[in-house]
Amino acid sequence: MKTIFSFAAAFACLGAGSAHAHATFANEPVKPESSVTAVLQIPHGCDGKATTEVQVILPEGFISAKPQPKAGWELEVVKGDYQKTYDNHGSKVTSGAVEIRWKGGNLPDEFYDTFSIRGKVSGVEAGSALPFKVTQLCGTDGKVSWDEIAGPGVDPHSLKGPAPLLKIAAAEAAADAHAGHGGGHGAHAGHGGHDAHAGHGADAAAAAVDGFETVSLGELELTAGFTRAMLPGQPVGGGFITIKNAGSADDRLIAAESKAAGQVELHEMAVVNDVMKMRQLNDGIPVPAGQTVELKPGGLHLMFMDVKEPFVEGGKVAVTLTFEKAGSVEISLPIGPAGRK
Repeated sequence: MKTIFSFAAAFACLGAGSAHAHATFANEPVKPESSVTAVLQIPHGCDGKATTEVQVILPEGFISAKPQPKAGWELEVVKGDYQKTYDNHGSKVTSGAVEIRWKGGNLPDEFYDTFSIRGKVSGVEAGSALPFKVTQLCGTDGKVSWDEIAGPGVDPHSLKGPAPLLKIAAAEAAADAHAGHGGGHGAHAGHGGHDAHAGHGADAAAAAVDGFETVSLGELELTAGFTRAMLPGQPVGGGFITIKNAGSADDRLIAAESKAAGQVELHEMAVVNDVMKMRQLNDGIPVPAGQTVELKPGGLHLMFMDVKEPFVEGGKVAVTLTFEKAGSVEISLPIGPAGRK
């Protein structure tokens, strides 16, 4: 069975690109058995048409992958079984993400953009390269494929649509293959804020962080608020809080904002027909009369996009929540450790 994660995410046009350029990785050669962020560069659209979807098939040997969200794009992560068993920081891993799809965006032909995937290179020979098959879709009738893999002795540059290669450092350049594992652990714990979801289905009380002061707004009571520490360069993070409506009228959380982030979105994560979907809630989050609504890992949550400075454990993040009837209130979310407690 495969699992698909789906959610809305971030977009930025970074510069111009050549219509004849190939999709490539911006990375220098990476060390074997290391955690890396593979940065895919998409240089142009399809014969002048804007790119609206980017599909990436992950190669065997690139495990525990997590994509970076992009605002304005929906993101799907297809999961499946690996061909063999891998060791990931002491844990045996037999399955994970096998394909990433950024969908519903709009990357004009005259611009280029990057699409990032965090993962671990494992069981791959030093001095070799991992080919990632990439497909660009441009509306309903445009398509560019970067999926050709060069055979022995064949120059990849001679191919019409070569698959982007993530190069693995030669043995002499990778003597300390485990040097980056310290950052790798944290990256898997909190990448893209979606280990802001690392407690899929976790109990909010068990995951909460001490230090949140209860806030009242009319008939609403806000408790158990928290967020999590982030790594340097991590662009998104999650926020959680419990909202009790003691009144007789329904209300709705319709917006959130914070100076710590470019924008704050309201998100939901849910399983539908064995498919895990992540989506932005443009209509807000209902808070029915006489009920308690939990924003928690694995369910409803706040999503901090374009975070300016990574959240640091022990600090706090100020957030303004706006309700349809009760109005606005500022809360201060304590920052706990990355990942589940």
